[in-house]
Amino acid sequence: MSILDQFSLAGKTAVVTGASRGIGQGIALALAEAGATVVCTSSKKGGCESTISKIQKAGGTAYAFAADLSNPEIIEPLAKCIFEDVGEVHILVNNAGTITRHPAVDYPFSEWEMVLQVNLGAVFQLCQAFGSQMLERKEGKIINIASLLSFSGGITVPAYAASKHGVAGLTKALANEWASDNIQVNAIAPGYFKTDNTEALQNNPVRYKQITERIPSNDWGTPSDLGGAAVFLASEASRYINGHVLTVDGGWMAR
Repeated sequence: MSILDQFSLAGKTAVVTGASRGIGQGIALALAEAGATVVCTSSKKGGCESTISKIQKAGGTAYAFAADLSNPEIIEPLAKCIFEDVGEVHILVNNAGTITRHPAVDYPFSEWEMVLQVNLGAVFQLCQAFGSQMLERKEGKIINIASLLSFSGGITVPAYAASKHGVAGLTKALANEWASDNIQVNAIAPGYFKTDNTEALQNNPVRYKQITERIPSNDWGTPSDLGGAAVFLASEASRYINGHVLTVDGGWMAR
């Protein structure tokens, strides 16, 4: 294969969770542009309409499914529906996530459980559900969305930090077990991106200035900035990369 052909996703089907907007939408659009059929999920019915419309207008093929990943009982039925309605899944992007903010001493345990389920429990369940088919086929790509808080603790987000540390560890654990079956399991750790999840930081003039000044590129990322990394990790071009957490952060981790 030529190097450009290695980046093609033609004939592949990708599932992207949390694809209604932000990072998930950016990744879904990039995978579709590279030739993949994209299955978009969101927590609410109709949540992915904008993403589906953009993919179809660009000539791509996309499907939408709704599933509240805070409910662990929904994962297996979701995977079953996708297999029945769409067919084989070659690429899984675990992007869906949530965050709540409280001082650690006051952090409600109910929110801790919810954040850990959405950000980590559901990721593991989805890897199991779609990974089983990949293991039978001896081919597959899994991309988990980690975070800069996979490496540090943050402030007032203990559940989020714990979950994203877990995502990095789970990525490496699955790579260790599944690499010999030609399944590449990697993660992307986005830096500071202008999305709904970071609105509290964007709206805080002091924190926004502090963060921006530390980023060597001196700007925050946009969802489209993750497209290239996602296509690379989803494609044959990354065949020999496994268990890696790729930071896409404008240089934050280098400073």
